[in-house]
Amino acid sequence: MDKFMFIYRGGDFTKLPPEEAQANMQQWFAWMDELKNDNRLISTGPLQPIGKQITGKRKMVTDGPFSEAKEIVGGYTIITAESLEEATKIAEGCPVLPADGMVEIRPLRDVMPR
Repeated sequence: MDKFMFIYRGGDFTKLPPEEAQANMQQWFAWMDELKNDNRLISTGPLQPIGKQITGKRKMVTDGPFSEAKEIVGGYTIITAESLEEATKIAEGCPVLPADGMVEIRPLRDVMPR
């Protein structure tokens, strides 16, 4: 099994009515429970809407995030899957998608010696 990271972008749930926001949160919990029950879930979490960025040789520090709201990374999940195709199929169940969000699926490289 290989490891894959899902990176969640967009899907502004702060504009949803409270009932819809709560329903979406329940969908997230159910989806994460499914990943956990299938022994695929390694790690997951939302990201705070604040941060710092360090750039270049001069190590200039600036506040962030800097992307447009639709591109801000809202969270991540690391799972196991047999292939990129399987990980992509799993990501199709992500609750960010109905809110016009996006899931980026990236294979993780294993660089540590075993």
